[in-house]
Amino acid sequence: MNTVTRRTLLIGGVALATAGAGFPTLDDPFTLGVASGDPRPDGVVLWTRLAPKPLNEDGLGGMPNRMVPVHWEIAEDERFRRVVRRGTEVARPDSAHSVHVEPFGLRPGAEYFYRFRAGDHVSPVGRTRTAPAPWEVQDLTMCFASCAHYGEGYFTAYRRLAEDDPDLVLHLGDYQYEYAAKAADVRTVVGPETRTLADYRLRHAQYKTDADLQFAHAAAPWLVVWDDHELENNWADEVPEQPDPSFLDRRAAAFQAYYENMPLRRSARPNGVDMQLYRRVQWGALANFHMLDTRQYRDDQACGDGWKTCTEAGNPTRSITGAEQEAWLLDGFRRSRARWDVLGQQVFFAERDRKDGPVKEVSMDGWDGYLASRDRITRGWVDAGVRNTVVLTGDVHAHYAADIKADWNDPASSRTVGTELVCTSVTSGGDGNDTVDQTQLRLNPHIKLHSRRRGYVRTRFTAREMRADFRTLPAVRTPGAAATTLKSFVVEDRNPGLNSV
Repeated sequence: MNTVTRRTLLIGGVALATAGAGFPTLDDPFTLGVASGDPRPDGVVLWTRLAPKPLNEDGLGGMPNRMVPVHWEIAEDERFRRVVRRGTEVARPDSAHSVHVEPFGLRPGAEYFYRFRAGDHVSPVGRTRTAPAPWEVQDLTMCFASCAHYGEGYFTAYRRLAEDDPDLVLHLGDYQYEYAAKAADVRTVVGPETRTLADYRLRHAQYKTDADLQFAHAAAPWLVVWDDHELENNWADEVPEQPDPSFLDRRAAAFQAYYENMPLRRSARPNGVDMQLYRRVQWGALANFHMLDTRQYRDDQACGDGWKTCTEAGNPTRSITGAEQEAWLLDGFRRSRARWDVLGQQVFFAERDRKDGPVKEVSMDGWDGYLASRDRITRGWVDAGVRNTVVLTGDVHAHYAADIKADWNDPASSRTVGTELVCTSVTSGGDGNDTVDQTQLRLNPHIKLHSRRRGYVRTRFTAREMRADFRTLPAVRTPGAAATTLKSFVVEDRNPGLNSV
């Protein structure tokens, strides 16, 4: 029997007691692995998708056009001797035979193991964890990652992340890329640039066949949010990067495939071109995770996007979150009693100037392009008396660590009111290098770290401090690299600002 332990996770499982009736004769349908997500004190989402031929061009994974019963079990032990919940869900053709199970009645702050069965086939075994009870302050190891291009490297960082034994994993976007294969890719991307539902389903399926990604999904529950490449580069609400009369159809297809392939609750099921992905997950009394969507509701990038000196970025009516999500977030700050409030989001939050002199040149795609939005959010957590604020970011394919200032017009003398941790890419951009942008560090002294290596960030939250370890790999264009810690920082409770370790 293949089992899961706290230090080792092997893909496999054992047959359940009875076989499902009427299941068609197929090859193993569990080629895409299993996953869990969005933990609560009494439950968690369990996910799988049936796809015996995952790379079929129609995106349906070789499944027949019929509903298929899928049985599931949750146990307190990896050998399934103490099963605590079981049931059956129906995998439907119109959902690409994906399964989202939302069991409840589990113990808070507890480790569980789960598996699925369809016909005579049994899935890999996954490990998950429920959130602690709302009053408990339970230490948390959380890893986060972003930006994984299948063609530009191997997903070794996901395996190393799982080997760090996290209780929770956050993915901050660019889980998959829309582009067709390139000559320089080290792995072959199948299919054209994604535009249709079949295209997006196929692309997600290819990613999910990766053993390292499956390993990471099966190791811990995930909280996921998208960025741009799950749809297309730098999209903003209903505005594509380039004029495209069919963009809304493309958006609806991308949203549908994203939901089908992620461990999300049914409340996130898309409705045409709309899908509510922002949500709040509480980890006991220790941390609130405010998972944001900075793509679906934003105003279009100012001044034509890119790095610009742009007065329109300061327009007070501009928003990167939209009014409804902003109000939800500010209300969450006011209600919070957690030690740590964590914003899981996509694009650079702190100021990042790259031009000498009094006139700033900043990225229009990040919060620098939405100055009033950033000011309202920052004032919101300060005015609410949030105890400790940590902003988590992906997108930029580089590690950063930065202090967040109350006033970006005078950052040198302004007080520090929060911390931003930015993870590099899993593979996007290839191997990376050791070059550090010294000009950027000089112009932005609140930025304490910059690295272009690939990897992820490991964090440890306790009642007294948050520690961040920036983990890097020397190469991703070849598989199997070891991960090492480039730099570590600590943020002390009630003392915002990064301290080197």
